[in-house]
Amino acid sequence: MAARILNGNEIAADLRAEVAEGVTSLVASGGPQPGLAAVLVGDDAASAVYVRNKGRACSEAGMHSETFHLPADTGQADLMDLIAGLNADNRFHGILVQLPLPDQIDEATIIESIAPAKDVDGLHPISQGRMLQGQPTFLPCTPAGVQQVLLRSGYDPAGKHVVIVGRSNIVGKPLAALLMQRNPGGNATVTVCHTRTRDLPDITRQADILVAAMGVPGAVTADMVREGAVVIDVGINRVDDASRRRGYRLVGDVDYDAVAAKAEAITPVPGGIGPMTIALLLSNTLDAARRTVSV
Repeated sequence: MAARILNGNEIAADLRAEVAEGVTSLVASGGPQPGLAAVLVGDDAASAVYVRNKGRACSEAGMHSETFHLPADTGQADLMDLIAGLNADNRFHGILVQLPLPDQIDEATIIESIAPAKDVDGLHPISQGRMLQGQPTFLPCTPAGVQQVLLRSGYDPAGKHVVIVGRSNIVGKPLAALLMQRNPGGNATVTVCHTRTRDLPDITRQADILVAAMGVPGAVTADMVREGAVVIDVGINRVDDASRRRGYRLVGDVDYDAVAAKAEAITPVPGGIGPMTIALLLSNTLDAARRTVSV
């Protein structure tokens, strides 16, 4: 069978249009124009592209956005000083620090220095703790994007066995917490696999919904997927390809062609979960601006 392609570009466009309507309504009612501060340290090409795309998406949604680009040798104290200033700057309702950071900077410390009220990436320990308890908070953008793709495509996780391959703090762990919550979009039975998991294919073949999030190109092969499963590929990896002008192409963590022949539905790479991450960032920034009105 040919798998249904879950087009993240289309779903994200719908969500971004909803955010734009929310921005218009908020400003028309006398509320603030939502603002996002993006912090980029160094000259990583992929990170620069992501930040640029996020800025463009903010503009299209009617939000204010600024990028603060620091040199690669920036020290941790200087970066924390910048974040302290952004925490106090009322023009910005959300702060995004683009990861990864250079080796001389401790990412955990930087994430914790962001005011929880402006943590629109949903990575602060307070945000993640509230999520784990099922309390209202900013949801981490990529896991929330996975959840929205499932819900908006008609694949409610409730009652399903979801197997997540990968246990990172950015995707695997928060996604597991999100999908097991007793909330809409949750109520799944979740299994998390990782590098120490024994008999991995035996477990992944049990999944109604299989999420690949380990950062290894083509790691999930057809023999690891049962017929009719829904496969969500969070990975985005560069592999050499001399036939491409840039010398590389982007692939996911799933052996796409082989797995698509067995799955009921699958997300492509690119064009799957990536666009959803930006859309959820905009949604969180809008929510942050709304909260300043209700305080």
